[in-house]
Amino acid sequence: MIHKRKLSAENRGIGMTSQGTRDRLVQTLRNEGIRDERVLKAITQVPRHEFVDEALSSRAYENTALPIGQSQTISQPWIVARMTEALWDGGQPEKASK
Repeated sequence: MIHKRKLSAENRGIGMTSQGTRDRLVQTLRNEGIRDERVLKAITQVPRHEFVDEALSSRAYENTALPIGQSQTISQPWIVARMTEALWDGGQPEKASK
């Protein structure tokens, strides 16, 4: 079960940026092997649509990388989830040092 926090009005989204759309992405990630509930909870809370151009906001919760400008992309959610699971495997990650 995913614990849902209340999102502020500006982060809640509508249509393709709604909580229901986020929940569908989490179900997709579950179906593709992501199991850590902490990771899945974070996916539901991060307003991914705020990190992409408004024209792409309807695609923000697809399981795909999207351009964010300056020849960069926001990573595919499965990749982010899997890397985060790997960090947390066996306990809480430590703060990275330079």
